Amino acid sequence: MSYFINKKNQKIAYKRIKGKSPGIVFIHGLNSNMEGKKAIFIEKYAKKNKLSFIRFDCRGHGKSSGNFEDFTISDWKKDLFDIIDNLTKGPQILVGSSMGGWLMLLAAKSKKRKISGLIGLASAADFGKDLFNSLSIKNKQDIKTKGITKYTYKCFAYYLTKEFFIHCTKNKILNKKINFNKPVILIHGNKDNIVKDTMPIKIMKKLSGKNVQIKFLKSSDHSLSSATDLINIKNSLDNIRKLI
Repeated sequence: MSYFINKKNQKIAYKRIKGKSPGIVFIHGLNSNMEGKKAIFIEKYAKKNKLSFIRFDCRGHGKSSGNFEDFTISDWKKDLFDIIDNLTKGPQILVGSSMGGWLMLLAAKSKKRKISGLIGLASAADFGKDLFNSLSIKNKQDIKTKGITKYTYKCFAYYLTKEFFIHCTKNKILNKKINFNKPVILIHGNKDNIVKDTMPIKIMKKLSGKNVQIKFLKSSDHSLSSATDLINIKNSLDNIRKLI
């Protein structure tokens, strides 16, 4: 485990292996971290193919500084940009899971010279409005009156703030064309009950490049972590490396 210290003197935890280009950067999802099955699997893939690889925890997640509720999508975007700018060399393939799929698109827009391709795993771009709409009346009321609410989903409980939703709106990516012409593969499970399977189609329509593929996996859910899912991720990495 290593730490990048940002300009605010906050720690971003990361794990890196050195290797050839194009490197791979894995970006985790909301309230997740860099220790998930997909991140570890892709790290093994990078080692086997002698590629450089980095996975990291956004602030408020995993082993990085701060509490979840102290940060927003703007902060996590900055974390990704800090990782790309300071810890990678040469072109990178970004692999974004769920919220990481939103962050990778923000990076593709701002740092296209450093990015050679994208793989979105159940990409959850612009999820702020849908998440807010899914909240209970009490949750919504708490955000309006107190600026914060405790949100419970299945076995997870965390705090959502008014600031969190303000920055979701500020970072919307699907309201304009995304000028990115490198290869993109979007993998989505048809049994995903968190992000609708219309999302990859919306992303495809906004991307300016012609080389955009969508892989729908009939029996897969949002986690995309089954043995079959991981084989599809491997095949997509092989594919995108041939297209670069």
